Amino acid sequence: MDHHTVRRPGQADAAAVYDLVAAHDIHVIGVPDLTPDDIADELGELDTAKDAWLVENAEGRLDGWAWAMPKGDSDHLDVEVIVRPGVNDGVGEWLWSAVLERSREIAAERGHEGATLDIGLYRADEARQAVVKGLGFEPATSFHRLGIDFEGPVEAPEPPEGVTLHTADTDELRREAHRVQQEGFADHFGFVPLPYEEWLARRQASAATDWSQLTLAKVDGEPAAMLLGTNHFAADENRGYVLSLATLPAYRGRGLGRLLLRSAFAADAARGRRGTLLQVDANNTTPALGLYTSAGMRPVLVIDVWRRRI
Repeated sequence: MDHHTVRRPGQADAAAVYDLVAAHDIHVIGVPDLTPDDIADELGELDTAKDAWLVENAEGRLDGWAWAMPKGDSDHLDVEVIVRPGVNDGVGEWLWSAVLERSREIAAERGHEGATLDIGLYRADEARQAVVKGLGFEPATSFHRLGIDFEGPVEAPEPPEGVTLHTADTDELRREAHRVQQEGFADHFGFVPLPYEEWLARRQASAATDWSQLTLAKVDGEPAAMLLGTNHFAADENRGYVLSLATLPAYRGRGLGRLLLRSAFAADAARGRRGTLLQVDANNTTPALGLYTSAGMRPVLVIDVWRRRI
């Protein structure tokens, strides 16, 4: 990297990082796929003094951004490397070397012999797919982003007998919703258990969190299913977003997921949103993809997760 320098990021760099990532997104899918708040949240979740890097050109323009993010105390990490379209000078190679080396260090610090790395790439991002394939990554699963657009008001469904819906606006209800989410996602791709306090802290720190969008479904008074909506796509697309939808195994097959999903549609329409988005693992062991498409949602884009063991 003869014409670039490396430094650590801070919250003050959020706007520059957004500019870089938005430029990459526009190059690949035609539009930015995030907001400045999303980048600020991402910076807040990282140990930026150890696990993230910025690469700038001689004029101070940000041309590279990368990080390695451990998932709890497990040996799984999410990683990211983004280089401004058209930039060479070895920026990508340097950042990947740093990410892989730091990932090994993180695994060793946690007492693991190795690490499993995941990176999400747009299906259309053939250039980065070629890079990660050359680094030994292989396709692991695919996440489909689905969306529905509203044409006027949406009527909220009536819960069946014995089922009640609760806005999780107290600590007790949030704890119950968290337990449902953890148990409901236990068999999903890449799941790592997250203690309630850590889950709560992450949600509180996110600018997209709105606790009025966390709904807990109870059956005969017992927690059974949950849906967590956020404002991730509110500012740029005026759409609601379902971050998590989970049903405890003992209560699956009773229509609770559809009930919560249709309730979220109605709530988003009442907020003036023009639609609702969510993402689903195409290899989910539960029939989630069929549930969403049967509810009127359509494919928007596909993000493939590539995985490597180091």
